[in-house]
Amino acid sequence: MAIFTFAVETSCDETSAAILSDNTVLSNVISSQYFHSEFGGIVPELASRAHIKTIDKIAGSALEKSGIKKNNINLVAATRGPGLIGSLLVGYNYAKAFSIALNIPFIGINHIESHLFSCFIGQDEIEFPFIALVVSGGHTILFLVKDYTNYNVFGETQDDAAGEAFDKVAKMLGLEYPGGPAIDNLAKDGDENYHSFPSANLKAQIYDFSFSGIKTSVLYFLKKRFNDKSKLPLNDICASFQKAVVTSLVEKTMLAAKNFGIKSIAISGGVSANSKLRSGFLKFENDSYKIHFPEKIYSTDNAAMIGYYAYLKYKYSLEKDWQKELFEQAFARFKN
Repeated sequence: MAIFTFAVETSCDETSAAILSDNTVLSNVISSQYFHSEFGGIVPELASRAHIKTIDKIAGSALEKSGIKKNNINLVAATRGPGLIGSLLVGYNYAKAFSIALNIPFIGINHIESHLFSCFIGQDEIEFPFIALVVSGGHTILFLVKDYTNYNVFGETQDDAAGEAFDKVAKMLGLEYPGGPAIDNLAKDGDENYHSFPSANLKAQIYDFSFSGIKTSVLYFLKKRFNDKSKLPLNDICASFQKAVVTSLVEKTMLAAKNFGIKSIAISGGVSANSKLRSGFLKFENDSYKIHFPEKIYSTDNAAMIGYYAYLKYKYSLEKDWQKELFEQAFARFKN
């Protein structure tokens, strides 16, 4: 008998709701808050207010598009973190109230964990182990994933996340927020060898990342070479900067895959939609590596990945495990 999951994601500036039948996405509705672009970044208070205004409409739309009635839902899930606390509370409380009203199980999901498995949405079983790179505006993390609930972090950024570096450099260049897609589009017509921006090499922590230095090198390059920003060779600068970031991401991930002897690699998160990053990894398929990317609609924060991981957790974890986790979440504030 199919498990119908209702999932909500409101960790940042997307309000999203989804309905899944087992591992199959029946609907995935996303409302993005584009008004943040005028501020050059996310304004937390405005984000949470926008979620409050739209969450009920988005959830209703997801139910309508799925063709599933409320009373047929077996499982409810929502993002519990990380993210903007005000935004998280909106979706978490909405979904929790939904589960209480229908008296059905509820699972709070870490949205970074859901990114780990977003490459496999639609699959009922996953081949383990695999190396996972989660790369977004707030996170750049390398994982060794051993099974559905067993993984460990062995590499992460020591300063800026890769997506954060894209946004900051885009602002230096006078481009709109978010900066990742804008830089990617301009870089397609640029010379990536126009300038060599440095990639940090953390000798003591070979799997860790650092993008603050790349961002700073762009800043000083612009100050030294261009007094008039109207004369910036945007395409070439974007291509050169993008090459430096992507090279770091690909080299460290593939070094880990080689050293761990693992041939399966999953790349997810918002930056996974970057065309240069995708081509940089996909070329290793010629060396018998299995490279996995999520569909682009599942690369940024969305409720479908929350629902999919909730389904996997519900199916492959012992019931007492996720119930214990839920209990610990509910009473964490009473600790200490």
